[in-house]
Amino acid sequence: MKNIRIVDLSHELLPGKEEYHINLKTHFTDDLYPNYIRDKDVWYILQDVEMSSHCGTHIEFPYHHNKNGMDAAVFPLERLIGDCVLLNFKHKKANEAVTLEELKALEGKIQKGSMLLFNFGCAGFYRTERSHERPYIALDAIHWLIEEKEITLIGSDASGIEIKNVPNQPVHQLLMDNQIPIIEFAANLDDLKTERFKLFALALKVKGLDSCPVRLIAIEGF
Repeated sequence: MKNIRIVDLSHELLPGKEEYHINLKTHFTDDLYPNYIRDKDVWYILQDVEMSSHCGTHIEFPYHHNKNGMDAAVFPLERLIGDCVLLNFKHKKANEAVTLEELKALEGKIQKGSMLLFNFGCAGFYRTERSHERPYIALDAIHWLIEEKEITLIGSDASGIEIKNVPNQPVHQLLMDNQIPIIEFAANLDDLKTERFKLFALALKVKGLDSCPVRLIAIEGF
């Protein structure tokens, strides 16, 4: 294991300070469950968590845009752990497209059945007024990734991969109609030393949950 390198690709969540909210309510255990014995000077707590399913670094499952799509409880684990490719598009400006031609030029890097993460250089915008400034991936490029490359997951360090303000989010719709989940707000992509790594994107197993914050983990040298 000494050659294994673990990289946390998740943002820290700050209760009360997230755009997509997360809040904590703290109780002493015996206030909720009197059968739990606690001396008054002992710190022994339970917390209630209220949060958006899209809080922080999160994964969006097909159910988010497809009422018959898989949710967090039933999406297969073998499609949430696997080989991932990092594509560097930090040169792209806000509202500028990643085109089909640009992805075809990288075809040798994108192996069939891979997960893809796009580094747009947007992680530093997280929790700022610029958090939704981002490039996007053209719809015909998404078609190609699905049909020719059979990708299993896609995401970026931005708030999304969709062109902004387009009705019904056609990129989301296309991906989720093909049962492909999306990662949004990944972090620390610049900390990766390799373009290929194992990615773990594990969500809470909650029936009916459309999306979920994740501890997104890359393992290099696996």
